[in-house]
Amino acid sequence: MMMMKFQNQFNGVESLEQRRRETMVGPRSNGGGIRPREAFSSINGGRRISFPASAPPSAPGSNAGSDVGVLDFNKEDVEVLLNERMRNKNKFNYKERCEQMMDYIKRLRLCIRWFQEVEGGYLVEQDNLRELLQSAEIKCSEMEMLMQNKEEELNSIIMELRKNYNLLQDKCAKEQSDKTGLMDDLSREKEARIAAERLQTSLSEDLEKIRQEQETSSQKISSLNDMYKRLQDYNSSLQQYNSKLQTELSTANETLKRVESEKAAVVENLSTLRGQYTSLQDQLTSSKASQEEAVKQKEGLINEVGCLRTELQQARDDRDRQLSQVHTLTDEIGKYKDFTGRSVSELDCLSMKSDELEQAKCSTQNDLVRTLQDQLAAAHKKLQMSDLSATETRKLYEEQNMTICDLRIRLEDAEVKLVEGEKLRKKLHNTILELKGNIRVFCRVRPSLPDEVSSTDAKVVGFPTATEAMGRGIDLLQNGQKHSFMYDKVFVPDASQEDVFVEISQLVQSALDGYKVCIFAYGQTGSGKTFTMMGSPGNSEKKGLIPRSLEQIFETRQSLKSQGWKYDLQVSMLEIYNETIRDLLSTHKSSSIDNGTSAKQYNIKHDANGNTHVSDLTLVDVRSSKEVAYLLEKAAQSRSVGKTLMNEQSSRSHFVFTLRISGVNESTEQQVQGVLNLIDLAGSERLSKSGSTGDRLKETQAINKSLSSLSDVIFALSKREDHVPFRNSKLTYLLQPCLGGDSKTLMFVNISPESSSLGESLCSLRFAARVNACEIGIPRRQTNVRSSDSRLSYG
Repeated sequence: MMMMKFQNQFNGVESLEQRRRETMVGPRSNGGGIRPREAFSSINGGRRISFPASAPPSAPGSNAGSDVGVLDFNKEDVEVLLNERMRNKNKFNYKERCEQMMDYIKRLRLCIRWFQEVEGGYLVEQDNLRELLQSAEIKCSEMEMLMQNKEEELNSIIMELRKNYNLLQDKCAKEQSDKTGLMDDLSREKEARIAAERLQTSLSEDLEKIRQEQETSSQKISSLNDMYKRLQDYNSSLQQYNSKLQTELSTANETLKRVESEKAAVVENLSTLRGQYTSLQDQLTSSKASQEEAVKQKEGLINEVGCLRTELQQARDDRDRQLSQVHTLTDEIGKYKDFTGRSVSELDCLSMKSDELEQAKCSTQNDLVRTLQDQLAAAHKKLQMSDLSATETRKLYEEQNMTICDLRIRLEDAEVKLVEGEKLRKKLHNTILELKGNIRVFCRVRPSLPDEVSSTDAKVVGFPTATEAMGRGIDLLQNGQKHSFMYDKVFVPDASQEDVFVEISQLVQSALDGYKVCIFAYGQTGSGKTFTMMGSPGNSEKKGLIPRSLEQIFETRQSLKSQGWKYDLQVSMLEIYNETIRDLLSTHKSSSIDNGTSAKQYNIKHDANGNTHVSDLTLVDVRSSKEVAYLLEKAAQSRSVGKTLMNEQSSRSHFVFTLRISGVNESTEQQVQGVLNLIDLAGSERLSKSGSTGDRLKETQAINKSLSSLSDVIFALSKREDHVPFRNSKLTYLLQPCLGGDSKTLMFVNISPESSSLGESLCSLRFAARVNACEIGIPRRQTNVRSSDSRLSYG
């Protein structure tokens, strides 16, 4: 099954490489019968992997016509290499089988080395693509910044032009309003000029009328003067007549008649004068009254003459007043003529100035309009240039985006190829480990706790970044000296429980395939072993390997039902406390510990098939992961824990979880039996640091003794000694099939990043290196018929 998965994985890598080569260099041609072999050599810089000429003739892909056999691995070669079977005429000739096995392992190593070079080429190509992507992103960001700057500059220029245009529009509107105001003023001035002219004509007409009236009044005055002279003459005549009246009475009547006629004429003259002047009319009326009495007496005539004199004086006063009015009017007319002359000259000057101002404003507005038009044309040109530059920048940006997308696609392809190559490398590495029978070792460094961050003086744990050591190496710095170790996998402190489980999921799957699988956690107390195996209860994201493994097994069992598989699962849990086995699922109180001894004894037995049995151990059939979770919670409550100076809740015993799997395929009648052992070892600790006393001291001594026995077993296995001391402790005797049999075994070595735990961490890593070098035998799949014995095996 592993060979089939390896072939499918290699087929995927070959198809991906074929697509990449077709997209990069075009479709290849197989003309001339030459087989294309550039799939991985192009990535490896044209390098080839060559076997020496002494390679056996059965090696695939050897060139018979050359002096030295050069081998380029491709899909067919790897399939031939993986499908190759041992052909021995004598099956008891172990030396020949070992030589063939060593040669097969050498070819597998060369194939792995070839895959590592391919992986290195992928990494180099990935780094190059990342650098190209980063440079393209930097260029794209620079272009975006340049575009933004240009766009901001153009926007500022456009805003300034718009502001200038608005200002010029405001100025133009203001000038237009001023122009309209001046035009209105000019029209008002013209109207005022017309009105002044009209007023001047009316005043001239009035002046003519006044002149005519003055002439008429002067004529009237002259006539009145003549009349006054005549009246004086008449008065003198009347005096003469009065003197003669006494003497000539007879003639008086005639004279009276004559006087009356003259008086009537004077009355007529006076009536005409009264018609012209209201004052003369009054005088004439009074003269009429006095004239009526003049007949009777002379005094009336004298009075009438006095009245006439007064009226004449009044007429003279009126004449003088009218003359003064005429003089004032003439003065006002002269002044008005001067004012109208000045106003006409000023009006002419204003009209000239308004014409000049209108012409100047029109010329300035025309100039402003021309400059605005020029600026607007320049702005349009700049806008067109900016549009062109923006389109060019957009084109360049789109090209850069296309380049970035292409680089991302290539990077994704390279990452996919890298992941598939890494999976293939792991498959080949696991195949070699299974062929060699080595124990796989994973190292996990727990993160620093909050109270440890401030106390950590310097970083003592490092992780190399070289390609061959990335994800597999760890460095410890002690007193300025660096200690480097290489394992199958190294997990950094940030690695999650999911990341850890992904690496062992295929190993858990092997238990369903009929293999014996053992995974145990080793390390000092407080290094995170129980967290790795059990996790945090109540937190689904921090579930440990045991609950995750069971979830995977139940999910796989459900999916395999469609293929005809039926599985029965049995669970048992025990702990080794002070070299005594305790059943954690027992319902009887007799299994409790009194003074370090168990009331019930449990014996460990190994049969001829390599299976291990623990007598009287409780077995529970399980059908779901919830049942197993309940059993784990029950076992956790029964497990022995205690408080030390190094750990608040320290496990004081070795916890062993065992899942026995029996599967039957009704369609093929195939039966498999697998065993999954998940072990949480107690933490190693020094008495000087743990501060254990009393019962804790006995527990610490028992834990250190069992771990020391485990170290002795590993040391003996690494030295390939004939005698391996499995019986020195209950722990090593229980793990004998896992350490020296046909089981797939993996050890988690957990270390603490504290500088105070550096010595213990260094010892744990050295022990893990010895464990990784141990060869325990090739795993064997159990397909025999399930025995009727229902006791659980720990093989």
